[in-house]
Amino acid sequence: MPKKRKPSQLKPLKTLRIFCEGERTEPNYLKGYISTLENRARKSVIEIEKSRKNTAVQLVEEAISMKKSSGSLPEDEFWVVYDRESVVKYSDDLHAKARAKADKAGVKVALCNVCFEYWLLIHLVDTDAPFSSYDNLIATSALRTQMKAQCGCDYKKSERSIFDLLKPHLPEARARAKRLNAKGLQNAEAGRDQQHNINPYVGVVDLLDAIDMFA
Repeated sequence: MPKKRKPSQLKPLKTLRIFCEGERTEPNYLKGYISTLENRARKSVIEIEKSRKNTAVQLVEEAISMKKSSGSLPEDEFWVVYDRESVVKYSDDLHAKARAKADKAGVKVALCNVCFEYWLLIHLVDTDAPFSSYDNLIATSALRTQMKAQCGCDYKKSERSIFDLLKPHLPEARARAKRLNAKGLQNAEAGRDQQHNINPYVGVVDLLDAIDMFA
């Protein structure tokens, strides 16, 4: 008589799920970063989810919906990545609403103020200059000139190899981002200490730390 099989002892792996506002720049950078992880098992449980949502509230709601779905595990970790953008485009109230929803649901936020390109910029230069919008940063910052000088190419928003181009400067970017964020929080006015109120703020560094620690 054949022996009964023992039930599998394998437990489903928890997953770190990332939702990005941008369809190209942010996913391209993050995929590049994830590809450098030495632990193959860790790579396999970090997912950049497909999303077409383009506001902070919509992105948070999408993450919450998946978090509540039957396809998610209780220990799954959820992150949303989005830009502050200009005050004219998205009000403080809209960002405060997104943050409140995220905090209540246990969804983590990697917000860049004013945009993800600030994170790319501080790979190349040490700056704490504020910018009012993506267009303002692109037009007046050193991003384009330094991409040309240090990486040998023009900055393109859809550049697939953006992480590989900036990878040599990642340690400096992480140190600068943490210093900027700490300074911004320390100097924030009373009642205006949320990330969308602090310009500049580079929350993506927290997501990279979370990726490193996820197991």
